[in-house]
Amino acid sequence: MMVKLYADAPNYKELAEVVQALRDGEVIIYPTCTGYAYACDALQARSVEKICSLKGIDPKKKSLSIMFAGLSDVSEYCRLNDRAFKFIKEHTGNYTFILPAASSLPKIYKNRKEVGVRLASHPVGRLILEELGNPLIVSSLPLSDDDDPEYASDPELIQERFGGQIGCIIDGGIVEIEPSTIVDCTEEPFEIIRLGSGRIDADEPALSRD
Repeated sequence: MMVKLYADAPNYKELAEVVQALRDGEVIIYPTCTGYAYACDALQARSVEKICSLKGIDPKKKSLSIMFAGLSDVSEYCRLNDRAFKFIKEHTGNYTFILPAASSLPKIYKNRKEVGVRLASHPVGRLILEELGNPLIVSSLPLSDDDDPEYASDPELIQERFGGQIGCIIDGGIVEIEPSTIVDCTEEPFEIIRLGSGRIDADEPALSRD
């Protein structure tokens, strides 16, 4: 099923159906600021296992990111000191922040000391998160080096490629694939793990100079 959602004028009936699908444990494909991705309700372990099966990964060995509607929700699942809170608040956009895990995280993160956190910046994705009320586990679509990147950016091509795996694909329009900037905030000074499209100023005082 393909569902077209417009953040500025959403069809709330269809939005409710998407949210109910997530609550029922379904995995969806939806738009993020880094391209389209698998997503599920982070509090449903079986749904997370479905994503791992689709990606062919072991969640005990490979981390999955958690997407939140806003920064105020992050402190419920991660340990967030004042310095990290300020840094994340000042860097809205295309970032992944590595934070110390809290005991309230989903069971699949039970033995993990840290977790990747993202804040929803795509308006359709943020709308879904706000309506769901829970964070989402997200994971990029599995493309090989030989695959056309449009299979993770064009909803029509995504339907063609992945429609047989997924019950619901959210059409939020074309989304360019732009990797996030990853910042490790588990220790100070913070460390840039990967430079992506999220901007980092050269004189940022919270970052390591190594």
